[in-house]
Amino acid sequence: MNNVSLLLEKITDNTEVVGIIGLGYVGLPLAVGFAQAGVKVIGFDKSPEKVEKINRGDNYIKDIRDIVLREVVDNIKLQATTDFSRIKECDVLLICVPTPLDKFRKPDMSYIESACIAIGQNMKIGTFISLESTTYPTTTEDFMLPIIEHESGLKHGDDFWLAYSPERVDPGNANFHTKNTPKVLGAITKEGLEIGERIYAKAIDKIHLVSSPKVAEMVKILENTYRLVNISLINELALLSNKMGIDIWEVIEAAKTKPFGFQAFYPGPGIGGHCIPLDPFYLEHIAKKYDFDLSMIHAAGHINMRMPNYMSIKIATALNKHKKSVNGSKILFLGVAYKPNIDDARESPALHIMDLVIKKGGVVSYYDPYIPSVKTPEGNQLQSVRELLEEMKNSDCVVLATNHSFFNYAMIEEHSQLIVDLRNGFRMASKNIFKL
Repeated sequence: MNNVSLLLEKITDNTEVVGIIGLGYVGLPLAVGFAQAGVKVIGFDKSPEKVEKINRGDNYIKDIRDIVLREVVDNIKLQATTDFSRIKECDVLLICVPTPLDKFRKPDMSYIESACIAIGQNMKIGTFISLESTTYPTTTEDFMLPIIEHESGLKHGDDFWLAYSPERVDPGNANFHTKNTPKVLGAITKEGLEIGERIYAKAIDKIHLVSSPKVAEMVKILENTYRLVNISLINELALLSNKMGIDIWEVIEAAKTKPFGFQAFYPGPGIGGHCIPLDPFYLEHIAKKYDFDLSMIHAAGHINMRMPNYMSIKIATALNKHKKSVNGSKILFLGVAYKPNIDDARESPALHIMDLVIKKGGVVSYYDPYIPSVKTPEGNQLQSVRELLEEMKNSDCVVLATNHSFFNYAMIEEHSQLIVDLRNGFRMASKNIFKL
């Protein structure tokens, strides 16, 4: 029996072991999903703190129900470890590591590289490997494959199979989660595609197969760049509308009445999260190798990067109209998560705005029960205030940076001297409420 048949037989008998490398917002929900399906899962992470929490059944991902995590851990279907030599126990390896940008806004491939080296040095013959991390097209075949083959001495297509299946996690989404969000999958060989489909079908309802990893990698970039371009467009129109005395929110509501050819996107202080702000730079990186200029995507990415600066100017303008300067003013930010009702501040525009205000001499504080402490990109360490009402009364300006659903907007309006609304939380602009 060949290696493909042996692995497929294990999958049929539900005796395969799935390894998840990276136990964050993508990896842990995926690990729990496989464990709930009765598959033995080993979770790998370099953080001893995360590993210890999982093995105690302590949940740190809001989208996973606490009772579900405890159940799969108690049933010994999910174990976590920092020992990457245990990769040799796994028949399937799914890579869910971070893919940030470096200080020059170039893709930082060190996490993927580290995972590939660990896999190559420890995996057994007959292993299926799939990358889920956001990256640029050609990563799977041109970057990962040579590393794994070099480190392992094994041959792809005979001894192991490589695929790409982009994560589609939307933190805080009550309707779509890992299991019911369709999964795109592209593999280098047809055998790898068959194995991948059989594996993923255990934890995910619908699998959409594509012809290659490059196609699957481009799917992820397209999905997020589509949103980036449209949000950047509406942000730019919002800035213009503000100068013209036009309410952009009224414009959007009217445009939504068209039953075809229009999808509403909404302005804000900038786009956060791991994917949308970073994807255009991943695409730019590979486009340069093909001597291709992504002018529209480049422009959209830089519009988004400039939004925090525009928002800091808006705060300064609002204070000026109240005969105050940013320097010395107490400025309270409501929310620092990058989107409502989640505990994730990655790439949050609020943090960039706070840095800009601090540079101008503003005395910054924030309130966000989801995120008890933050470190801004400039290294400012802040803790969420405890007494919101008292803090609002003592602040010269309150900035709505994240429109969490638990905020009582009537109460905020009543007790704030000045509000800068970056999320359309308040219905009407007034002399005390300045809207984006």
